[in-house]
Amino acid sequence: MSVQLQPACVFEAFSEINQVPRPSKREDKMMDYLVNIGRQLGLETVTDKIGNVVIRKPATPGMEDRPVIVLQSHMDMVCEKNNDVQFDFDKDAIQTYVDGEWLTARGTTLGADDGIGCAMEIALLRSTDIMHGPLECVFTRDEETGLTGAENMPADFIKGRMMINLDNEEEGYIFVSCAGGCRTSATFHYQELETPRGYFFVQLTVKGLTGGHSGDDINKMRANANKLLARFLYMQQEKRDILMSDIQAGGLHNAIPREASCIIGIPFADKEQVRAEWNIFASDVEGEYTVTEKSMQFLMESAETPATVIDRETSRKLIYAMQGVFNGEFAHCQDIDLVETSSNLASIRRNPQDRTINVISSQRSSILSARHNVANTFRAVFQLAGADVDTGEGYPGWKMNPNSQLLVVAVQQYRRLFNKEPFVGGIHAGLECGLFSEKFPGMDMISIGPTMRGVHSPDERMLIPTVQMVWDHILAILQAV
Repeated sequence: MSVQLQPACVFEAFSEINQVPRPSKREDKMMDYLVNIGRQLGLETVTDKIGNVVIRKPATPGMEDRPVIVLQSHMDMVCEKNNDVQFDFDKDAIQTYVDGEWLTARGTTLGADDGIGCAMEIALLRSTDIMHGPLECVFTRDEETGLTGAENMPADFIKGRMMINLDNEEEGYIFVSCAGGCRTSATFHYQELETPRGYFFVQLTVKGLTGGHSGDDINKMRANANKLLARFLYMQQEKRDILMSDIQAGGLHNAIPREASCIIGIPFADKEQVRAEWNIFASDVEGEYTVTEKSMQFLMESAETPATVIDRETSRKLIYAMQGVFNGEFAHCQDIDLVETSSNLASIRRNPQDRTINVISSQRSSILSARHNVANTFRAVFQLAGADVDTGEGYPGWKMNPNSQLLVVAVQQYRRLFNKEPFVGGIHAGLECGLFSEKFPGMDMISIGPTMRGVHSPDERMLIPTVQMVWDHILAILQAV
């Protein structure tokens, strides 16, 4: 990464971070890296039992009487790559490059979510010429797959009561509330049957979709690869006898699926007709998504005849449920222009070891009862299909504090720096601030960050000039509080 990127201190730290493997739940190397930084700087450095890290830096002379400011980011990253890319997220360094005004990665997620937040904290810890009051730089683990770091943080881990969360992906937006969320899974138990004669097997693949964050991007009319595959399977099932031998569709629970694949058997006599119907289906879907999906691909390839297939009853009910379950924006807020409630059909996986098919989904809402309702909508469809269904406890939303002193300062400094008004509002994605609002009553919080696109996908990229803007904003807030 070029050191000419500004602010250099932030991008140098980000370059270091991207040499450190940090998949969710496997952040040990990142934890060691952070602890070493704190100790090398001679700063108080503490870890808790779950693996969160806090590094405390005293105030610069003359600012000792200022309130403690907490800066918080998460150390893990979403690990997604294109299928044709050879990459080991447990070993390899992220390969970044500059594309115009954007910083991106070669075939993988960039890790700016939330590596850039971590980098800003590290730059502050290392700084010798920045005026600030007492600082607590907090780094949480496992935000992306369960928020277990924030959830299990001890109640005395953070001393400050003003927090700047750095997990925001839109410069100029100051978030003061977020949605809560949960994960709902369904499990089918199937029987393996000997493959009957007279069937021709093909692998159907939908790929090249835009994908994105299942909260922040759920209302942007992007296609869900799992739902597209389900549509074609349902239409075929209604016309003819089909067999299913495998399905591997979607990815992480918090990402809109970009790829989906399955292997089905069709009667030999119908194979040319099915191929023609697949091509017609592809053309129809491309017509539906002319704006949001410029690169989608529909592949039908011959597959070897498997020794066994999934029993017809299970595959039939799975297809019914995949077709019938709701996906996307479920309800819109009545008082502000924001998604209120949504659901994402995230992944479908056949597991031959235990003869199960696991379906994972995520539900979000700024209203707890509405979140329960949309989760129950998913549950009901898959219960009718005969699956075992489980909904996790989830995580809470973050309610706006109408008396936030930190927000007043942040807005004032934004106006002074950039001569324009910031957007102040909520986000449909989940933030750890929801858990912090419960764990640390009275915590005054805002969330800011540079502009990113394609988050949670290999298209993740960060708008370089906005990093300087956010950095300047942070420094102004620290001096003005």
